[in-house]
Amino acid sequence: MQIDMHYYGTYAMARAAGLTQDVSTVIATAAQFVDDNGDKAHIEFPDGGRLDSQATAHHAFHHRNIDPEDQRQIWVPFHFLPGNKGDSYTQKLICEMNSPVVEEMVQFNLAQIDQPYALPLLGITAHVYADTFSHYGFSGVSSRKNKIINDSFKFHQLAPKMKKYIIQKAKQFEEEYSNEGILDNIKSWFAETFSGALGHGAVVTFPDRPYLIWEFTYEDPKKKSGVRNNPETYLQCARGLHGLFSKAAENRPELSDGKGLSFSKIEGRVKDIIGLQAPKADRIAAWKRAAQSRKLFAAGAEEIPDYDGGSQWLNERHGLCRAKDSSDACGTDIFRFYQAASVHRVHVLRHLLPKHGLVVA
Repeated sequence: MQIDMHYYGTYAMARAAGLTQDVSTVIATAAQFVDDNGDKAHIEFPDGGRLDSQATAHHAFHHRNIDPEDQRQIWVPFHFLPGNKGDSYTQKLICEMNSPVVEEMVQFNLAQIDQPYALPLLGITAHVYADTFSHYGFSGVSSRKNKIINDSFKFHQLAPKMKKYIIQKAKQFEEEYSNEGILDNIKSWFAETFSGALGHGAVVTFPDRPYLIWEFTYEDPKKKSGVRNNPETYLQCARGLHGLFSKAAENRPELSDGKGLSFSKIEGRVKDIIGLQAPKADRIAAWKRAAQSRKLFAAGAEEIPDYDGGSQWLNERHGLCRAKDSSDACGTDIFRFYQAASVHRVHVLRHLLPKHGLVVA
Protein backbone atom coordinates (compact mmCIF):
# COMPACT_ATOMS: atom_id res chain seq x y z
CA MET A 1 0.00 0.00 0.00
CA GLN A 2 0.99 3.62 -0.37
CA ILE A 3 0.87 6.67 1.86
CA ASP A 4 -2.80 7.39 1.15
CA MET A 5 -3.72 4.23 3.08
CA HIS A 6 -0.73 3.75 5.38
CA TYR A 7 -0.92 7.27 6.78
CA TYR A 8 -4.16 9.05 5.87
CA GLY A 9 -6.39 5.98 5.89
CA THR A 10 -4.79 4.72 9.10
CA TYR A 11 -5.27 8.10 10.79
CA ALA A 12 -8.91 8.17 9.66
CA MET A 13 -9.64 4.70 11.05
CA ALA A 14 -7.94 5.53 14.36
CA ARG A 15 -9.92 8.75 14.79
CA ALA A 16 -13.17 7.12 13.68
CA ALA A 17 -12.57 4.46 16.35
CA GLY A 18 -12.37 7.24 18.94
CA LEU A 19 -8.63 7.58 19.51
CA THR A 20 -7.53 11.17 20.10
CA GLN A 21 -5.93 13.32 17.44
CA ASP A 22 -2.47 13.18 19.04
CA VAL A 23 -2.64 9.41 19.49
CA SER A 24 -3.90 8.89 15.93
CA THR A 25 -1.09 11.06 14.58
CA VAL A 26 1.60 8.98 16.29
CA ILE A 27 0.03 5.72 15.13
CA ALA A 28 -0.37 6.89 11.53
CA THR A 29 3.15 8.36 11.46
CA ALA A 30 4.59 5.05 12.64
CA ALA A 31 2.54 3.15 10.05
CA GLN A 32 3.95 5.20 7.17
CA PHE A 33 7.42 5.50 8.71
CA VAL A 34 7.79 1.74 8.32
CA ASP A 35 8.19 2.43 4.58
CA ASP A 36 10.52 5.39 5.09
CA ASN A 37 12.84 4.10 7.79
CA GLY A 38 15.82 2.64 5.94
CA ASP A 39 18.68 3.95 8.10
CA LYS A 40 20.95 1.24 9.48
CA ALA A 41 23.61 3.46 11.07
CA HIS A 42 24.05 3.50 14.84
CA ILE A 43 24.76 6.31 17.31
CA GLU A 44 27.58 6.07 19.83
CA PHE A 45 27.27 8.24 22.95
CA PRO A 46 30.18 9.73 24.91
CA ASP A 47 29.10 7.82 28.04
CA GLY A 48 29.60 4.50 26.21
CA GLY A 49 25.98 3.89 25.30
CA ARG A 50 24.94 3.01 21.77
CA LEU A 51 21.68 3.27 19.84
CA ASP A 52 21.23 0.83 16.96
CA SER A 53 18.78 1.79 14.25
CA GLN A 54 16.08 -0.70 13.39
CA ALA A 55 15.55 -0.49 9.62
CA THR A 56 12.02 -1.38 8.56
CA ALA A 57 11.99 -0.07 4.99
CA HIS A 58 11.94 -2.90 2.49
CA HIS A 59 14.10 -0.81 0.16
CA ALA A 60 16.70 -0.16 2.93
CA PHE A 61 18.79 2.64 1.39
CA HIS A 62 17.49 2.12 -2.16
CA HIS A 63 14.49 0.45 -3.73
CA ARG A 64 16.78 -1.71 -5.89
CA ASN A 65 18.13 -3.52 -2.84
CA ILE A 66 17.71 -7.31 -2.99
CA ASP A 67 20.00 -8.22 -0.08
CA PRO A 68 18.94 -11.69 1.17
CA GLU A 69 19.49 -10.53 4.75
CA ASP A 70 17.07 -7.65 4.26
CA GLN A 71 14.56 -10.05 2.76
CA ARG A 72 14.58 -12.06 5.99
CA GLN A 73 14.87 -9.21 8.49
CA ILE A 74 12.74 -6.57 6.75
CA TRP A 75 10.57 -7.83 3.91
CA VAL A 76 9.19 -10.88 5.74
CA PRO A 77 8.30 -9.43 9.18
CA PHE A 78 7.25 -5.93 8.07
CA HIS A 79 5.81 -6.24 4.55
CA PHE A 80 5.04 -9.84 3.55
CA LEU A 81 4.00 -11.67 6.71
CA PRO A 82 3.84 -15.37 5.73
CA GLY A 83 0.44 -17.04 5.61
CA ASN A 84 1.78 -20.53 6.41
CA LYS A 85 -0.37 -22.28 3.82
CA GLY A 86 0.70 -25.03 1.45
CA ASP A 87 3.07 -27.96 1.61
CA SER A 88 6.51 -26.55 0.81
CA TYR A 89 8.55 -23.99 2.72
CA THR A 90 8.35 -21.46 -0.13
CA GLN A 91 4.59 -21.88 -0.33
CA LYS A 92 4.24 -21.25 3.40
CA LEU A 93 6.19 -17.99 3.07
CA ILE A 94 3.57 -16.54 0.70
CA CYS A 95 1.66 -13.67 2.27
CA GLU A 96 -2.05 -14.21 2.94
CA MET A 97 -4.55 -11.54 3.89
CA ASN A 98 -5.73 -11.68 7.48
CA SER A 99 -4.45 -15.23 8.02
CA PRO A 100 -4.32 -16.91 11.45
CA VAL A 101 -0.66 -15.86 11.60
CA VAL A 102 -1.68 -12.25 11.02
CA GLU A 103 -4.36 -12.50 13.70
CA GLU A 104 -1.82 -13.84 16.20
CA MET A 105 0.57 -11.01 15.34
CA VAL A 106 -2.16 -8.44 15.93
CA GLN A 107 -3.21 -9.98 19.25
CA PHE A 108 0.37 -10.12 20.57
CA ASN A 109 1.12 -6.53 19.61
CA LEU A 110 -2.20 -5.32 20.99
CA ALA A 111 -1.32 -7.01 24.29
CA GLN A 112 1.63 -4.59 24.60
CA ILE A 113 -0.82 -1.67 24.90
CA ASP A 114 0.53 -0.63 28.33
CA GLN A 115 4.15 -0.41 27.18
CA PRO A 116 5.89 2.95 26.51
CA TYR A 117 6.25 1.97 22.84
CA ALA A 118 2.59 0.95 22.48
CA LEU A 119 1.56 3.67 20.01
CA PRO A 120 4.35 3.19 17.45
CA LEU A 121 3.81 -0.56 17.80
CA LEU A 122 0.13 -0.06 16.93
CA GLY A 123 1.31 1.85 13.83
CA ILE A 124 3.70 -0.93 12.85
CA THR A 125 0.94 -3.47 13.43
CA ALA A 126 -1.40 -1.46 11.21
CA HIS A 127 1.21 -1.35 8.44
CA VAL A 128 1.94 -5.10 8.51
CA TYR A 129 -1.75 -5.94 8.73
CA ALA A 130 -2.64 -3.61 5.85
CA ASP A 131 0.11 -4.96 3.60
CA THR A 132 -1.40 -8.44 3.79
CA PHE A 133 -4.44 -7.06 1.92
CA SER A 134 -2.31 -5.79 -0.95
CA HIS A 135 0.70 -8.14 -0.93
CA TYR A 136 -1.18 -11.42 -0.64
CA GLY A 137 -0.12 -14.06 -3.14
CA PHE A 138 3.54 -12.97 -3.03
CA SER A 139 6.38 -13.63 -0.60
CA GLY A 140 9.12 -11.44 0.84
CA VAL A 141 11.94 -13.62 -0.45
CA SER A 142 13.20 -14.24 -3.98
CA SER A 143 11.09 -17.11 -5.23
CA ARG A 144 9.80 -18.52 -8.51
CA LYS A 145 6.41 -18.56 -6.81
CA ASN A 146 6.35 -14.77 -7.29
CA LYS A 147 6.83 -14.89 -11.05
CA ILE A 148 4.04 -14.11 -13.49
CA ILE A 149 3.51 -14.46 -17.22
CA ASN A 150 4.66 -11.24 -18.83
CA ASP A 151 1.92 -9.10 -20.34
CA SER A 152 -0.85 -11.20 -18.77
CA PHE A 153 -2.37 -8.09 -17.16
CA LYS A 154 -5.99 -7.17 -17.69
CA PHE A 155 -7.78 -4.21 -16.10
CA HIS A 156 -11.48 -4.10 -15.33
CA GLN A 157 -13.78 -1.08 -15.02
CA LEU A 158 -10.78 1.23 -15.33
CA ALA A 159 -11.20 4.65 -16.90
CA PRO A 160 -9.05 5.02 -20.07
CA LYS A 161 -7.27 8.01 -18.53
CA MET A 162 -6.28 6.01 -15.46
CA LYS A 163 -5.19 3.02 -17.53
CA LYS A 164 -2.89 5.30 -19.49
CA TYR A 165 -1.64 6.82 -16.22
CA ILE A 166 -0.69 3.57 -14.48
CA ILE A 167 0.93 2.11 -17.60
CA GLN A 168 2.98 5.30 -17.95
CA LYS A 169 4.02 4.97 -14.30
CA ALA A 170 5.20 1.42 -14.94
CA LYS A 171 7.18 2.58 -17.97
CA GLN A 172 8.83 5.34 -15.95
CA PHE A 173 9.95 2.72 -13.47
CA GLU A 174 11.35 0.67 -16.33
CA GLU A 175 13.12 3.63 -17.94
CA GLU A 176 14.81 4.60 -14.69
CA TYR A 177 16.85 1.43 -14.80
CA SER A 178 17.25 1.46 -18.58
CA ASN A 179 18.92 4.86 -18.34
CA GLU A 180 21.28 3.54 -15.70
CA GLY A 181 22.39 0.78 -18.04
CA ILE A 182 21.54 -1.95 -15.57
CA LEU A 183 19.77 -4.12 -18.09
CA ASP A 184 19.85 -4.32 -21.86
CA ASN A 185 16.82 -5.03 -24.04
CA ILE A 186 14.43 -4.38 -21.20
CA LYS A 187 10.99 -5.83 -21.82
CA SER A 188 7.69 -4.66 -20.47
CA TRP A 189 7.14 -5.47 -16.83
CA PHE A 190 10.85 -6.29 -16.54
CA ALA A 191 10.75 -5.77 -12.78
CA GLU A 192 10.23 -9.46 -12.12
CA THR A 193 13.53 -10.30 -13.87
CA PHE A 194 15.50 -7.62 -12.09
CA SER A 195 14.11 -8.31 -8.66
CA GLY A 196 14.76 -12.02 -8.84
CA ALA A 197 11.01 -12.53 -8.37
CA LEU A 198 11.13 -10.74 -5.05
CA GLY A 199 7.89 -9.57 -3.48
CA HIS A 200 5.38 -8.20 -5.97
CA GLY A 201 8.02 -6.63 -8.22
CA ALA A 202 6.61 -8.62 -11.13
CA VAL A 203 3.33 -6.74 -10.92
CA VAL A 204 4.92 -3.33 -10.23
CA THR A 205 2.67 -1.18 -7.99
CA PHE A 206 -0.67 -2.59 -9.11
CA PRO A 207 -1.39 -4.26 -5.74
CA ASP A 208 -0.83 -0.88 -4.05
CA ARG A 209 -3.50 1.00 -6.00
CA PRO A 210 -6.74 0.82 -3.97
CA TYR A 211 -9.11 1.43 -6.91
CA LEU A 212 -7.72 -1.22 -9.25
CA ILE A 213 -9.65 -4.31 -10.32
CA TRP A 214 -7.24 -6.38 -12.37
CA GLU A 215 -5.89 -9.82 -13.16
CA PHE A 216 -2.74 -11.61 -14.19
CA THR A 217 -1.45 -15.17 -14.47
CA TYR A 218 1.29 -16.72 -12.33
CA GLU A 219 3.98 -18.75 -14.07
CA ASP A 220 3.38 -21.53 -11.55
CA PRO A 221 0.25 -23.33 -12.83
CA LYS A 222 -0.48 -24.55 -9.29
CA LYS A 223 -0.95 -20.98 -8.05
CA LYS A 224 -4.44 -19.59 -8.41
CA SER A 225 -4.60 -16.61 -10.73
CA GLY A 226 -7.71 -14.62 -11.54
CA VAL A 227 -9.22 -11.25 -10.74
CA ARG A 228 -7.90 -9.21 -7.83
CA ASN A 229 -10.44 -6.74 -6.52
CA ASN A 230 -8.38 -4.12 -4.68
CA PRO A 231 -11.39 -1.99 -3.64
CA GLU A 232 -12.96 -5.00 -1.97
CA THR A 233 -9.85 -6.11 -0.10
CA TYR A 234 -8.91 -2.56 0.89
CA LEU A 235 -12.36 -2.08 2.40
CA GLN A 236 -11.85 -5.28 4.40
CA CYS A 237 -8.54 -3.84 5.54
CA ALA A 238 -10.13 -0.56 6.66
CA ARG A 239 -12.73 -2.50 8.62
CA GLY A 240 -10.01 -4.54 10.31
CA LEU A 241 -7.94 -1.45 11.18
CA HIS A 242 -11.01 0.19 12.70
CA GLY A 243 -11.52 -2.94 14.79
CA LEU A 244 -7.88 -2.92 15.93
CA PHE A 245 -8.07 0.71 17.03
CA SER A 246 -11.44 0.18 18.70
CA LYS A 247 -9.87 -2.55 20.84
CA ALA A 248 -6.96 -0.24 21.68
CA ALA A 249 -9.43 2.44 22.78
CA GLU A 250 -11.30 -0.12 24.87
CA ASN A 251 -8.14 -1.44 26.54
CA ARG A 252 -6.72 2.01 27.26
CA PRO A 253 -9.64 4.45 27.57
CA GLU A 254 -7.27 7.36 28.25
CA LEU A 255 -6.16 7.15 24.61
CA SER A 256 -9.72 7.85 23.46
CA ASP A 257 -11.95 10.91 23.42
CA GLY A 258 -14.96 8.62 23.84
CA LYS A 259 -16.43 9.65 20.49
CA GLY A 260 -15.91 6.59 18.34
CA LEU A 261 -18.19 5.57 15.47
CA SER A 262 -19.02 2.04 14.36
CA PHE A 263 -17.51 1.09 11.02
CA SER A 264 -20.98 0.70 9.55
CA LYS A 265 -21.51 4.44 10.05
CA ILE A 266 -18.56 5.36 7.84
CA GLU A 267 -18.33 2.36 5.51
CA GLY A 268 -20.03 4.08 2.57
CA ARG A 269 -17.69 7.07 2.67
CA VAL A 270 -14.61 4.89 3.07
CA LYS A 271 -15.72 2.75 0.14
CA ASP A 272 -16.06 5.85 -2.04
CA ILE A 273 -12.54 7.04 -1.17
CA ILE A 274 -10.98 3.65 -1.80
CA GLY A 275 -12.72 3.33 -5.15
CA LEU A 276 -11.60 6.74 -6.37
CA GLN A 277 -9.68 6.30 -9.63
CA ALA A 278 -7.08 9.01 -9.19
CA PRO A 279 -3.35 9.60 -8.63
CA LYS A 280 -2.00 9.34 -5.09
CA ALA A 281 -2.17 13.08 -4.34
CA ASP A 282 -5.87 13.16 -5.24
CA ARG A 283 -6.59 10.09 -3.11
CA ILE A 284 -4.91 11.82 -0.16
CA ALA A 285 -7.03 14.90 -0.81
CA ALA A 286 -10.15 12.71 -0.73
CA TRP A 287 -9.30 11.49 2.79
CA LYS A 288 -8.70 15.06 3.90
CA ARG A 289 -11.98 16.31 2.40
CA ALA A 290 -13.92 13.53 4.10
CA ALA A 291 -12.40 14.47 7.46
CA GLN A 292 -13.40 18.09 6.91
CA SER A 293 -16.93 17.21 5.85
CA ARG A 294 -18.07 15.65 9.16
CA LYS A 295 -18.54 12.28 7.45
CA LEU A 296 -15.77 10.33 9.17
CA PHE A 297 -15.42 11.40 12.80
CA ALA A 298 -17.97 11.74 15.58
CA ALA A 299 -16.04 14.74 16.91
CA GLY A 300 -16.99 16.67 13.77
CA ALA A 301 -14.98 18.30 11.02
CA GLU A 302 -11.21 18.43 11.43
CA GLU A 303 -7.96 18.50 9.49
CA ILE A 304 -5.85 15.39 9.05
CA PRO A 305 -2.32 16.63 9.77
CA ASP A 306 -0.07 16.11 6.77
CA TYR A 307 2.67 13.49 6.99
CA ASP A 308 6.04 15.21 7.35
CA GLY A 309 8.13 12.37 5.96
CA GLY A 310 9.05 11.37 9.49
CA SER A 311 11.18 14.51 9.74
CA GLN A 312 10.27 15.16 13.38
CA TRP A 313 11.46 11.70 14.37
CA LEU A 314 14.52 11.92 12.15
CA ASN A 315 15.34 15.31 13.67
CA GLU A 316 15.14 13.70 17.09
CA ARG A 317 17.59 11.08 15.88
CA HIS A 318 19.98 13.70 14.51
CA GLY A 319 19.72 15.59 17.80
CA LEU A 320 20.78 12.49 19.69
CA CYS A 321 24.04 12.53 17.75
CA ARG A 322 24.95 15.56 19.85
CA ALA A 323 23.71 14.13 23.16
CA LYS A 324 26.27 13.34 25.84
CA ASP A 325 24.08 11.01 27.88
CA SER A 326 22.63 7.89 26.23
CA SER A 327 19.62 8.03 28.56
CA ASP A 328 18.47 11.12 26.65
CA ALA A 329 17.27 8.76 23.93
CA CYS A 330 14.77 6.91 26.10
CA GLY A 331 11.95 9.44 25.97
CA THR A 332 12.09 10.21 22.26
CA ASP A 333 9.54 9.07 19.67
CA ILE A 334 12.27 7.65 17.44
CA PHE A 335 13.63 5.49 20.26
CA ARG A 336 10.15 4.18 21.00
CA PHE A 337 9.68 3.40 17.32
CA TYR A 338 12.95 1.45 17.36
CA GLN A 339 11.78 -0.36 20.49
CA ALA A 340 8.50 -1.26 18.81
CA ALA A 341 10.25 -2.42 15.63
CA SER A 342 12.58 -4.65 17.66
CA VAL A 343 9.72 -6.16 19.65
CA HIS A 344 7.76 -6.87 16.48
CA ARG A 345 10.71 -8.30 14.55
CA VAL A 346 11.86 -10.58 17.38
CA HIS A 347 8.36 -11.81 18.07
CA VAL A 348 7.64 -12.60 14.41
CA LEU A 349 10.99 -14.20 13.56
CA ARG A 350 11.82 -15.92 16.86
CA HIS A 351 8.41 -16.83 18.24
CA LEU A 352 5.41 -16.51 15.95
CA LEU A 353 6.78 -18.08 12.76
CA PRO A 354 8.75 -20.86 14.53
CA LYS A 355 5.53 -21.72 16.40
CA HIS A 356 4.15 -22.58 12.96
CA GLY A 357 7.30 -24.42 11.88
CA LEU A 358 8.79 -21.56 9.87
CA VAL A 359 12.39 -20.59 10.59
CA VAL A 360 13.24 -17.55 8.50
CA ALA A 361 16.09 -15.86 10.40
